[in-house]
Amino acid sequence: MATGKVRPRRSKAPVVAVTGAASGTGRLLAARLAGREEIRKVVAIDAHRGDVPGVTWRVVDIRDPLLSNRLSDVDVIVNLDVEHSPDVDSRDRRTHNVRGAQTVVTAAAAARVRRVVLVTSAMVYGAGPGNEVPLSEDAPLLAEADASLAGDHLEMEELAATAPVTHPGLGVTVVRPAALAGPGVDTAVTRHFEAPRLLTVKGSTPGWQFCHIEDLAAALEVVVTGELTGPVAVGSEGWLGPDEVTEVTGKRTFELPAALTFGTAQRLHRLGMTPVPATDLHYVAYPWVVDCARLRAAGWKPLHDNASALRAIMEETTGHHAVVGRRVGGKEATVATAAGATVAALGAAAAIHRARKRRR
Repeated sequence: MATGKVRPRRSKAPVVAVTGAASGTGRLLAARLAGREEIRKVVAIDAHRGDVPGVTWRVVDIRDPLLSNRLSDVDVIVNLDVEHSPDVDSRDRRTHNVRGAQTVVTAAAAARVRRVVLVTSAMVYGAGPGNEVPLSEDAPLLAEADASLAGDHLEMEELAATAPVTHPGLGVTVVRPAALAGPGVDTAVTRHFEAPRLLTVKGSTPGWQFCHIEDLAAALEVVVTGELTGPVAVGSEGWLGPDEVTEVTGKRTFELPAALTFGTAQRLHRLGMTPVPATDLHYVAYPWVVDCARLRAAGWKPLHDNASALRAIMEETTGHHAVVGRRVGGKEATVATAAGATVAALGAAAAIHRARKRRR
């Protein structure tokens, strides 16, 4: 009869995979989880190897149908491989975001991963003049299901809602951050603050709420270790009014009627002169502030307030100039915005048209 020590049972501590782990929030989260004793192993997944120490790297595109082969030992997977840049073609961006989320969920189910955390956005609530401030986490999702980034997030949310039915035994938690801020963040919202003057819509008072990526990583750590169920909203406490935004940014505002603003923006988008649809401008004109009740109840507190997050955006946008989401030369942007939003948009479109003609 063989003698010796009895082999210990496998630890109940989970193995957590993080996609998009080579940069941004994914990198921050992988590093945080690697330092937690109650996490058995962190699997860092990205299309290229990153520099986070103490994790197991698996280089793979999350849209690869063979992703499930890389998840055989994983208990929880957090999907942070999401494209936000306004410069990415909307069809390519949707393919990246939605197909990526679909593949993660399908692969997780095939590999018997017990839980998926999908990071979407508080944009799914929609931005409108009649929004409550703040919105409850369980408020209805009123964003437009169009070609915008919010449309991507709505499709990801629909996937999250149907996954437990399609894949019994798989739990899915959605996490909805407010407007992202921090190193490397480039979105339609951050580009709003690259303009020489900030657009406001007549009759509306926006409430600005931000989510620094360091706070998002800390919140996701709580979601994973505390097994929070969703939806989970993430953002700095409270919000900033127009006067506070002016004080932080040092930029004046100009006001135009909603019909003129959104009508012109949509026409220019159809002509291919601006990278984002008019519905994206709703998120810089109207409030979409969220109440982070579930995280607050779990003991989470953001390190960044809205003012410091906005200052982080201003640091990131230094040297850039954008009009209606498209980056232009500083001189063109200054001249254009001095004449108002419509002329600004048309001026940017004309500058782009001239540049295209010169390249032919």
